[in-house]
Order: sequence, then structure tokens, then C-alpha cells
Amino acid sequence: MATSKTHKPQQLPQFTLRDYGAFFTAGALCATITHGAMTPIDVVKTRIQIDPALARDSLFSGGRKIIAAEGPFGLLTGFGPTAVGYLAQGGAKFAGYEFWKKNIVEAVGGPDNAVAYRMPIYLLSASIGEFFADILLTPLEATRIRLVSDRKYASGLVSGFMRMAREGGVRELYAGFLPILCKQIPYAIGQFTVNELCHELAFRNMSEEQRRNLSTVTSGAISLGSGLTAGVAAAVLSQPADTLLSQINKGHGPQGTMVYRLTTLAKQAGFRGLFAGLGPRCVMTAGLVSGQFIIYDALKHAMGAPPGIEIHKETTVE
Repeated sequence: MATSKTHKPQQLPQFTLRDYGAFFTAGALCATITHGAMTPIDVVKTRIQIDPALARDSLFSGGRKIIAAEGPFGLLTGFGPTAVGYLAQGGAKFAGYEFWKKNIVEAVGGPDNAVAYRMPIYLLSASIGEFFADILLTPLEATRIRLVSDRKYASGLVSGFMRMAREGGVRELYAGFLPILCKQIPYAIGQFTVNELCHELAFRNMSEEQRRNLSTVTSGAISLGSGLTAGVAAAVLSQPADTLLSQINKGHGPQGTMVYRLTTLAKQAGFRGLFAGLGPRCVMTAGLVSGQFIIYDALKHAMGAPPGIEIHKETTVE
């Protein structure tokens, strides 16, 4: 039967500025690499959300139509703002998660006491870290969506960003801040919380010796499976707000406050419309999240950064 594991009290690591720099760098690179690689899927997903002619298409049929109309490079629209935006956002999100997780664990009395509060800790750490990261992401995400939705809007990142800033100012660049928070915070919650819980489930019935002697294949399989599951959860949780964000940046919806616009667009879209493009997005985010965690861990190890704080509830089998 499963019994509680006895163990020595865990010591809370004291991360240095260099450690946080490594967390930021690893997070920035893993996010920009994966999001950049997923640009073609993201283009198709965004078009399905905002173009009625593609609303009923699958990832593959929508992609074929875009290639037929615009050529293969049509699938790379928005690559610049995607890479730059997620370079900043990824660094802030991953470093922020590590920072807030450590500080909240410290506030509740250390890793051993934190086990009982691990779910709120995951949720708060992911949410706060994502909030600050989205301040950096929002203008570039607005530029990306505008470029994807209107191929004639600008020639690339710099021209698109400058046009939005010139014509609409800060208000236009941050028009999507509320919906992007509604999208990215649930996304981050799904990404980090589900990943943590999947690792906890995988390690729960392992002894300390088994964990220390995990093969590379087994460790990689756990990371991949946890990341894929977390990616699907992140997609489902954030899909409605992702659809509304695309609509807002396309210029759809009535005039008024952002809350009024979002509510009106949600009513117009209905349940089915809010989840349009979920299939392609699940494929995209499963790949994104699993790839990010694998790259993030590899880069942290290469830079000599310490592992993150674990507050898993563990049991062992007798």
C-alpha cells in the first residue's frame, strides 16, 4: 500500500541574481524557439478564428487554402513579432514563476509546509508571473495578429509596430491587454500547474533511489508526457479568450469599454464560435509546452542554474 514518505526537511534554495538571469535566458530562448517554429500552425489557427471562409476548415485544409492563395510564405506571416514578443514574454514568465514560487513557499514556512498549499502556490505563481510578462507581450502580439489578419497592413514587425503606434498610440497597442490576460493567465495556469501535477503523479510511487537513477529515456518520457498534457490543458483553458483576442485585434466588435466589447463578441460567437480552431490550437500548444519545458531544463542545466523548487506530495510503495 502507499504510505507517506519520511524525509529530511527540505532547505529552501537561495537563488542569486545570476540564477534568475539563467532562468530568464532559458525561458526566453525556449519560448521564442518553440513559438517561432509553430508560426505556420498559429497562422492557420488565427485565420480559422477570424475568417468566415476558413471557419469550418481543419488545420491541414486551412493551410492548403492559405498556401494556394498566398504561397508558402503566407504561413510565416507574423514570424518577427512572434519571435521577439515571446523572447521577452518567455523570459519574464519562466523567471517570474520561479521567483514568485520561491517567495510564496518562503511565506508559508518552507517547502515542507508548502506541500499542503501547493495548488494555490502553483496558481498564484503562474498568474503573477504571467501578468508582468504580458505587459511586454501585448504590443507585439497585437502587431502579429494584425499582420496575420491583414496581409497588406505592413511588410513586417518594425513597420507594423510603427504603424499601430502612429495611428492608434499606446491605446491601440494595448487594446488587447485585458483579453490577453484572460488568455495567457489561464494558459500559464494550465502550463505550469498541470506540468507540476503530472510530474508529481509520475514520481509519487518512486523511491528516492529510483528517482536519482532515472534513465535519460525515462526522464525524457516523463517530461514529454507532462508537457503534452499541460499543453492540451493550456489550450482548452485559454481558447475562448484567444478567439476574442483575435477578434479585438482584427477590429471587430462594437465601440465601448473592453468588457462590453468582449461580452458582446462572446455572445455573438456563442460556445461553438469561441472554441473555433481548438483542434489546431491543441496540436500547437501541446508541441509548444512540451518543447518549452524540455528546452528550458536543458538550457538551465547547460548554464549551471539550480533546479526549481519541488513541493510535490510524495508517497512510496511498500
